[in-house]
This record gives sequence, C-alpha cells and structure tokens, in this order.
Amino acid sequence: MATAAAASGGATLTTRRYPQPLWPLNLRNWTMVWYRNYRVWRKLAIPSMIGNLADPMIYLFGLGLGLGLLVGRVDGVSYIAFLAAGTTASSVMMSASFESMYSAFSRMHVQRTWEAIMHAPLTLGDVVLGEVLWAASKAVLSGVAIMLVASALGYAQMPNALLALPVIALAGIAFASLAMIVTALAPSYDFFMFYQTLVMTPMLLLSGVFFPLEQLPPGVQAATQALPLAHAVALIRPLMLDRPVDQVGLHLAVLAAYAAVALVVALMLLRRRMLR
Repeated sequence: MATAAAASGGATLTTRRYPQPLWPLNLRNWTMVWYRNYRVWRKLAIPSMIGNLADPMIYLFGLGLGLGLLVGRVDGVSYIAFLAAGTTASSVMMSASFESMYSAFSRMHVQRTWEAIMHAPLTLGDVVLGEVLWAASKAVLSGVAIMLVASALGYAQMPNALLALPVIALAGIAFASLAMIVTALAPSYDFFMFYQTLVMTPMLLLSGVFFPLEQLPPGVQAATQALPLAHAVALIRPLMLDRPVDQVGLHLAVLAAYAAVALVVALMLLRRRMLR
C-alpha cells in the first residue's frame, strides 16, 4: 500500500492498486462477482445457451443415431444412451473451460474489469473464486440441459439421474479451475488453442465419452485414471443409467483434488501476472 502527501495541508492520501491478501476475504464476497457476470450474461442468455448446447447435441444425435445403427448396444444399453451420459460430462468440461478461458480472459485482460472490481474492497481471490464458480454454474446449466433432453427421449433414468447434479457441479469447478491456469498464462486468445488441442481433445477421446475404457490398451487405461473427465464420466454415466456406481470416493476425491489444487495454482499465477 503506497502513501503520498497531499499537495496542501500536509494530509495523507492512501492509494492501493489491488487489495490484499490474495485469498478470498470471506465466504460471500465472490457472490458479487458471480452476480455481476450473471447480470451481463442474462442479456444474451438464449444465444449463449444455444452456443453451449449446439456442439454436444451434434455429437449426441449425429454420432448416437449414426454410429448407433452400426454399433448396436454398448454395455447393455443402446449406443445413444451410452453416449448421452458421456456427452453430459463432456459438455460440462467444454462449457466450464471456455467460460474460464475466453470470457474470463476478456474481463481480465481486454476489458480490465477485474482491475475495476479490485478497487472495491475485494481481493484477487474473491474475483477468481467468483469467476470459477460462475463458469461452474454455466457448466451445470449445460450439463442439466443435455440430461433433461436425454431423459425426455428415454436415454436417462429419472429421478435417479438427478443424483448426478453434485458431480456435475464438482466437475464444473475442477475444469473451470484448470482453465483458469491457462488464462493466467495466456498472452492472447490464440494461446487457448494449445490447451484445446493438446489437453481437451485427447481427454475427450480417452475418457470413455464415446466408447468404453475397456476397449483401450491396459497401459492407456491406467493413464486415463489421471484424467478428471474420466472420473466425471465414471460417476455420471451409471447415475443417468440407474446403475450402481463403483469407487465413488475415489472419483470424487480426484475431482475435488483437481478443483482445489488448480484453484490455488491459478491464484498464484494470477497474482504474479496482475501485481507485477
């Protein structure tokens, strides 16, 4: 915190560029950031929802109906029912990641909205937590929308599928936190293509979204246990298909670890970027 003597009267004027400490001041300040983003989003809510749902819906019906005629049944259900659960999980990853990258980068770097917010009594931690939970909220909205469509068409079993909502929320926080690390490192929008191509696309193909993990070589199956999307799929699919879930604690622990560690790393990187 810097101090400067006023030009007259010897008064002291206190200024600060960003509030400290780094961490959120309390458990409610982030809601102001969340609400600010919601107020902006609701003006374009319908186009935004269509954009978020278009890609997973194309996968669901294009691959589900097309390949479903060739593949037949997978794990005892129709291929489109198998794909519906995987698409729900993948849509959570896509929605949370894109919001934490492109939209958050715009507010941080282009519009400099974060700087304006941090001149209020909010820390960088409050802003980042609000951004991450906002991205997770959009991910939940996207995942729930696909789940409801799948249920209406008979590809998900209600009300048991609703038990997947906490998993969707936790996965949304994990993917939003991971993407926030990329945002902290990004010099421009083009940088996000590296993360999409080198991380998100392989994760999409290797996490059981489109085919059972048992079809992969043993070594690759072991490697998939490090992928957060694989654990999200492992929880969401049986819940949507009304089947027992194996190793619930392990899957939840991995997603929670990704969320917590990635959020801390993102905060540290963003502090270095914003306060330098």
